[in-house]
Amino acid sequence: MITNRQNIGLVLVGLLVGLSVSIGHGVFAERKATQTTQLPVEELRTFSDVFGRIKNDYVETVEDKELLESAIRGMLSGLDPHSAYLDQEQFKELQVGTSGEFGGLGIEVGMEDGFVKVIAPIDDTPAQRAGVEAGDLIIRLDDTPVKGMTLNDAVKIMRGKPGTTLRLTIVREGVEKPLKIDIVRAVIQVKSVKSRLLDEEYGYLRISQFQSNTAASMIKDINELKKEAGGSLKGMVLDLRNNPGGVLNGAVAVSDAFLRKGLIVYTEGRVNDSKLRFNATPDDVLENAPLVVLVNQGSASASEIVAGALQDHKRAIIIGRPTFGKGSVQTILPLSNGTAVKLTTARYFTPSGRSIQAEGIEPDIELEQLRVSSVERSFDPVKEADLSGHLTNGKSTENKSADNKSNTDEEDEEEKPLSESDYQLYEALNLLKGLSIQREQLR
Repeated sequence: MITNRQNIGLVLVGLLVGLSVSIGHGVFAERKATQTTQLPVEELRTFSDVFGRIKNDYVETVEDKELLESAIRGMLSGLDPHSAYLDQEQFKELQVGTSGEFGGLGIEVGMEDGFVKVIAPIDDTPAQRAGVEAGDLIIRLDDTPVKGMTLNDAVKIMRGKPGTTLRLTIVREGVEKPLKIDIVRAVIQVKSVKSRLLDEEYGYLRISQFQSNTAASMIKDINELKKEAGGSLKGMVLDLRNNPGGVLNGAVAVSDAFLRKGLIVYTEGRVNDSKLRFNATPDDVLENAPLVVLVNQGSASASEIVAGALQDHKRAIIIGRPTFGKGSVQTILPLSNGTAVKLTTARYFTPSGRSIQAEGIEPDIELEQLRVSSVERSFDPVKEADLSGHLTNGKSTENKSADNKSNTDEEDEEEKPLSESDYQLYEALNLLKGLSIQREQLR
């Protein structure tokens, strides 16, 4: 979790309810605040006047510490959605990162218009299994309205003892009425990499979030897929849908695994510490085999770094929906009293100089996540082979009918075809096959 050799870096995207205890999402670097700034006297006099009025005239007594902390939180929250004040407990939790186990739901969240917005549900978690989707707005937690809560307050409610139930009231685009979803909290343990073969010669690799060991796990899985495929792969689909990001090193290393040279990502900010550049090293784990990357609106930050790097270098074709657009870097500034400030200090840029922030990555081929189903046929069309007395083609057909019956029986026993279970992946595989055929023809 190192962003450079001088600074301790945590790269966390979103807030993993029940997994990570960080607030907001982005790249985190920790350093001491050494620069002093001349204070605006007139504005501070106004602040002092307001402070005094609240102390004297507010309907209830307010402690000085509470009032000042609220002022600090308001000052930071007014900057952008990701800057925040961390009290002692929150700062300690951030330092723990993902090493602890927490009872939670398994979703990445942020704030939008005073409501909790789902950045992405995490694979194999209660939230995903319950049907929570990227883009959902949570308006109630049990019977408590979210409006007026801070993100921290909402997260504290969503966390809880494993086995307990929380009801989310959700507003979803395209759905007329709010949805009520009951989720049983669980200990969230996420495996970042999953893989399998598609059609025996094409690999599928799913990265649910970027951890420090993600690249190593990915390379191991790819090598195993190569063995299963007989020594090499004709192509691979890299699935980054609903991947909210994670450790920057992990994203850089994953990109590096497919690139032989060139810039992967760089950051720009006002201070020198925020100006970082990451370059690829020689070697391509796929040996230049075609690569297709799946993304959607739940692909954020570190996912966008990978997609942007591979797209700019023309190493992969990006398919799916435009990504989330989280391209800012947050730096942790510890304070003398054991608290800290999480402050946005830089922006990401792809190798070609594109800013990810508020723009995201535009897919090369935009494709909606559709649900398709097979058309039921009332009868099979008549073919030449069905006609009485038809000529043969000179090959033995004795066992043809038996073979057909056997194949039909096998199909009936199989699960849904890929076109029905995951249409985007189906199209990605078809594209891979086309690219593979083209590659062989050009040899």
